Amino acid sequence: MFDLKGKTALISGASGALGRAVAARAQALGASLLLADRRFDAGVAERFPQAWLLELDLAEPGALQAALSQAGAIDLLFNIAGGFSMGERSDDVSGDDWDAMFRINVQTLRHTLAAVVPGMVAQGRGSVVNVGALSALHGEARMGAYIASKSAVLRLTESLSAEVKDRGVNVNAVLPSIIDTPANRSAMPDADPARWVAPDDLAQVICFLGSDAARAIHGALIPVAGLSG
Repeated sequence: MFDLKGKTALISGASGALGRAVAARAQALGASLLLADRRFDAGVAERFPQAWLLELDLAEPGALQAALSQAGAIDLLFNIAGGFSMGERSDDVSGDDWDAMFRINVQTLRHTLAAVVPGMVAQGRGSVVNVGALSALHGEARMGAYIASKSAVLRLTESLSAEVKDRGVNVNAVLPSIIDTPANRSAMPDADPARWVAPDDLAQVICFLGSDAARAIHGALIPVAGLSG
């Protein structure tokens, strides 16, 4: 068994289905919460009344860093912010998919890392968990921009881990397949969501990687595929 008692967790992308599941699991395990996203509905404030809600664009340089200026020490960074879209062919550079996928999946990650990791290194402790994608391990038709952006998340995870693991900071990533969210159910009405990954199950893995029980794990890319892998 593990817990997150006494730890402060920053969760990016906290208003989405997975972000809310991670926030709920982290809170149940004893963590204090800082929740960041572009906007929050009233339900988030009601569900997490003790959390500090940060409404900002994580892709904007310096926005999160400024918002955290009075936040104090952060022990856990759960990078949930990201997105998916099908795109053009990989030889088509006329569309906006490439820039959009790198903005939401890579720029948000780089800026949260820049805002939080130096403080973790200075205090000699911390844990970062990024969300990659199982599909980023190989190419798929009309998913070039998405897969390339999530591949960057994997390599950033490994590189950052190599840089800070001797400074008391763990950096790992989960690689989910299809997550059972309302958006995915709507987009794939004929699929069987029972074979997908439940947000609560993925949240459990993420929180485990943030706990002291995972202190020996560095630079891992952990598939979480449910029955769809």
